[in-house]
Amino acid sequence: MTARITEIKRVTTHTLQEMKQQGLPIAMLTAYDYSLARLVDAAGVDVILVGDSASNVMAGHETTLPITLDQMIYHASSVVRGVARALVVVDMPFGTYQGNSKEALASAIRIMKESGGHAVKMEGGEEVLDGVGRILTAGIPVMGHLGLTPQSIYKFGTYVVRAKEEEEAARLKRDALLLEEAGCFALVLEKIPAALAQEVARSVRIPVIGIGAGSGVDGQVLVLHDMLGINQEFNPRFLRRYADLHGTITGAVEGYVRDVRSRDFPNAKEQY
Repeated sequence: MTARITEIKRVTTHTLQEMKQQGLPIAMLTAYDYSLARLVDAAGVDVILVGDSASNVMAGHETTLPITLDQMIYHASSVVRGVARALVVVDMPFGTYQGNSKEALASAIRIMKESGGHAVKMEGGEEVLDGVGRILTAGIPVMGHLGLTPQSIYKFGTYVVRAKEEEEAARLKRDALLLEEAGCFALVLEKIPAALAQEVARSVRIPVIGIGAGSGVDGQVLVLHDMLGINQEFNPRFLRRYADLHGTITGAVEGYVRDVRSRDFPNAKEQY
């Protein structure tokens, strides 16, 4: 079954639905530039998220709120040029869809036309349904996002686990069903109890991809710079680091500086 998926020349929303039906977990990672997107795609990731987390890891902002639509389109177009197989989903940034379904549609159309992305992602439940509906009428696939929604961080006031209380958990379950009914092709659940995430994944027909939501969902997503160990400051329980590029890159640059200072670089074989 795994071989059949990896042999697919282009992952689509339909592919993800088939993966859920077959019980094959979906692997999703973020990417923000051409060079890393090429590597991530070649390694077999099914979905690449051009996340508004670029605001943090690429631009150094404290939150995701400052990144603009133009900046997201720039990152997304760079990623799309490096991808041959994965489905590319683009985050709609803060202020481009909330409370105004017409603006939501206009923003989504710009993302699709100018970046070449394959789908958009929106945070929120019942409050964004009008925008989801308008975007879908234009034939643009929409991925939902519930639980800890970083664009609402100032409302939450903290990055703690969401939906631990019964009322918030009930609202999340209802929102998941509403997003499915509205036509979302998939759903991200961020930083919620694993049992709740599994319950939601079993209650909807669309794929549910978790980040800090346990193993009972249909797939997983991480921020690339976190799982590669480029960022050392972010250490949540759900993060598994697969490399220490912070150490590798720092060591390489220190070696370069040392060789330049000692005139060891370039040597006789490295010049014309």
